[in-house]
This record gives sequence, C-alpha cells and structure tokens, in this order.
Amino acid sequence: MLRRKLFGEISPFTYSIAVQRQIWLRKIVDLGKRKKLSKTYQKDDLPISIYRHNSLIRRKLGNVELELQENKAVSLGLAAPHIDGILIRPGETFSFWNLVGRCSARRGYRVGLTINGNGPAQGIGGGLCQFTNLLHWMVLHSPLEIVEHHHHGEIDLFPDFNRQIPFGTGTSIVYNYLDYRVHNPTQNTFQFRISLTEEYLRGELRAERGLETKYHIKESDAYFQEIGSSVYRHNKVFRSIRDKRTGNEVGRELIVENNAKVLYARELITSTIRSEEVASL
Repeated sequence: MLRRKLFGEISPFTYSIAVQRQIWLRKIVDLGKRKKLSKTYQKDDLPISIYRHNSLIRRKLGNVELELQENKAVSLGLAAPHIDGILIRPGETFSFWNLVGRCSARRGYRVGLTINGNGPAQGIGGGLCQFTNLLHWMVLHSPLEIVEHHHHGEIDLFPDFNRQIPFGTGTSIVYNYLDYRVHNPTQNTFQFRISLTEEYLRGELRAERGLETKYHIKESDAYFQEIGSSVYRHNKVFRSIRDKRTGNEVGRELIVENNAKVLYARELITSTIRSEEVASL
C-alpha cells in the first residue's frame, strides 16, 4: 500500500507553507519563554576556562564545491558575533536561533551545503550546523543540560577527514524549529566565546566558578557493517563524569548510538576505527 503524502510533500509550494507554519508555531511557543532565554552579553571573559575547541572550517567533503566551503566561512563569520560573549545564567536557556535570527541573503548569508532528507542539498546559511556542532561538543564537557538537539544520525554522508571528535556527535539545525538549546540547571554562570581565523572556527566555554567534576567523551563499538547491498556505520558515544578531587567516576551515560547508512564509495571507508578517549580536557 502506498503511503499517503503529507501536506508538505505534495509540492514545493505546500512544503513552503508547512515550513512557515512550523516557524510561527515556534515563535508563538517562545513568546512565553522570553524571560528565560539567554540574552545578556559580556565583553570581558568570565574568569574560568571550562573547555575550548577549534573546528576546521574548510574540510574535504567528497565532491562538495569549494565555493560552498567559502560561502560557509562567510556565514559562520556573520553568525559568530551573535553568540560571542553570551551569558547563560542560572535557570536560563541558550537558544541558537533566538540569538542568530533568520539567515537571509539580505543579511549577507550565502548558499552553503545543507542536508535535505537523506542527501546533500544547498541553501542560504548552509553549513551553520558546524557552529552548533562546536557548541555541542563544548557543552558535553560541562554540567549544562541539552534540552533540544537534532542530528543526522541516519546517514554517514562524507568520509572522515582529520576527524577530531567521534562520528555522530554533530547537530542538525533549521531556522527556527530545529534549534540547539541548552539549559543551565546550576548556580554557576557560563559564557560562550567564539572567534574565527582563516582556518578555524574557535570556541571556548567559560564560567564564573570552576567545576568540581571533569568530563570525558569516549567512543566504543565503532565499525562498518555490510547489510544487503548497503554499508552501515555503527558506534556508541559515552560521557564519563569524574570527581576532580578523587578521580573517581561519579556518572556515566550513553550520549548517542549511531547506525548510519554510508553514502560514499566503499573504497573511501576507513578500514579500522580505534575506540579511544577523544579530546578530553
């Protein structure tokens, strides 16, 4: 039996209507949350550095046009000032889209790589998921609580190239109904610092006071598996929380388990994947 098409799948016009409906629904819901969303910036650094990471802007992504990578660099540069210096005070929630706003050509954003369904596409502001990837990786090394996170867990779109963090720990964002949001349940205040160089999107998570715990991200059970005519990539990513004073593990949680269909040529598949601790501070 054929599946009945959703309204947004009938045509490009109905898809546009469906998207606008989602955008307005999110705006309406957020009207009652304004007082709880992070909106205060501070030019000076908070005193304690919790975690920092550099994300390579131009990476080898299959046959992706170089122009799309350059456009992404421009869009990242436009978004960065909207995040740099933002404070996440106790009880507040950080919302990426609430701060960055809608990407448009009028605001200078350019066409970059996006993912539409189960494959690559292009769109204004494409590539900004690299920004939330960076934020997410830093947040994983803190007690901040992730309250909204989407990712491309069903597909492995490109072969690894200088990968620094485990596969599948990325994010997926679409203005404004697929957001990246982080809540601060602690009595500490946190701050994102963001900057760009020619090569890197640079991020740092800072805080008003130091932490009593340390966070380690580990990948395990990483392998490729052939199922029928397709190849799938599997791994698990865990977070270990340790007491800084004693070194004892006080918490351990599964962050994500991936089983993604590989979309690139088999000869580009890495023959082995090491399971190891990655980029812990």
